[in-house]
Amino acid sequence: MNEHDQDGPAAAAAGIARGRRRLWLSIITGSCALLGAAFVIYWQAALRHHQSTDDAYVDGNVVEITPQISGTVVSIGADDTDYVNAGETLVKLDPADARVALDEAESQLGKTVRQVRNLFATASQLDADVQVRESDLARASDDLARREALAAAGAISREEIEHARDARVSAEATLAAARAQDAANRALVDHTSVASHPDIRNAAAHVREAYLALARTTVPAPVSGFVAKRAVQVGQRVAPGTALMAVVPLDQVWVAANFKEPQLADMRVGQPVSLEADLYGGRLVYHGRVVGFGAGTGSAFALLPAQNATGNWIKIVQRVAVRIALDPRELAANPLQIGLSMHATVDTHDRSGQRLPQLAHQARAYSTGVFDAAASEAAQQVKAIIAANAEGAAAAGSGNAAGKPPALQPEPEQAERIARLARVVVKSEE
Repeated sequence: MNEHDQDGPAAAAAGIARGRRRLWLSIITGSCALLGAAFVIYWQAALRHHQSTDDAYVDGNVVEITPQISGTVVSIGADDTDYVNAGETLVKLDPADARVALDEAESQLGKTVRQVRNLFATASQLDADVQVRESDLARASDDLARREALAAAGAISREEIEHARDARVSAEATLAAARAQDAANRALVDHTSVASHPDIRNAAAHVREAYLALARTTVPAPVSGFVAKRAVQVGQRVAPGTALMAVVPLDQVWVAANFKEPQLADMRVGQPVSLEADLYGGRLVYHGRVVGFGAGTGSAFALLPAQNATGNWIKIVQRVAVRIALDPRELAANPLQIGLSMHATVDTHDRSGQRLPQLAHQARAYSTGVFDAAASEAAQQVKAIIAANAEGAAAAGSGNAAGKPPALQPEPEQAERIARLARVVVKSEE
């Protein structure tokens, strides 16, 4: 076999191998081209409408528990990691001083009610005194008129007429003094009732203040949640505003996702968001929505903001916090804790809204009603004290409608005294 016979099969085998390589290269190149085209189509259709970040964390309210008055801690009702309901007692202060102050304020209110009742009773008495003085003046005037008629006929002396005139002048002065005293007393009670008198309102305010101080010796949980950062100890003397502990309502958490500047252009409030927590991994997906954007970048609100007006300036892509609300049902089924890492992906298909809508928030974002009961109880206590000390004078201010002075009705003893005075006046005239 010659050399040419051996080269023929080898050349044929090499040609077949080259053909196969070209075929595989064509297949690989075509596959890559198809994959690239598919990726471009997929990116155009879907991926470019999704913005994602790993710089996202669970955030929420940390409600600081602080006392409103100073006092000594006598008991602590909850410890770190405990769950408490709104209104449950967390810390109790020594109530001894507050209770003494309340007793003193209640006594002063009762005393003031009785003093005001006396003012109303004195007003009735002074009214009767004015009526008596008016009768005295009328009698003196009649006496003078009769004597002057007799003097014209020479039946009485001039000295007797002078005495009659002096008596009338004295009666006029006495009546003027009685009216002035009555006006001075009425200035203290006009347009008021026992319950609305300024002195009683002032004393009632002191009772409310003392009652609230006593109620505030018990520090309740303003919201339901988990206790954290307990710093208070039994026997500690605390002042108003001292941080005792914190309550974290984990049913009110949200996600703060920090997106880069180029990612924000197509984001709008209300767009859907898919979230994954490192705590649960990719097997659990939370669904939320964008509810707002930060008013500035993170560096703008940092403790030490960047000073870019220097010679050593390097451009750094900034990030803006985007607030994402979570589905409450998903959050209840799989709770999250503040500070956990999240992966957020925002679907930006719907861009119909404004990027920064200026919508005023109408409803209350957060509120608590655990402190309302003390004010209501204080008002009831004030009413009870006034009622207990104002028996027999409840009708003193019934005529106070439309700014009119109350009709001051004399008490039975005063009515009897007025009747006796009237009888004396009638007899003297006879």
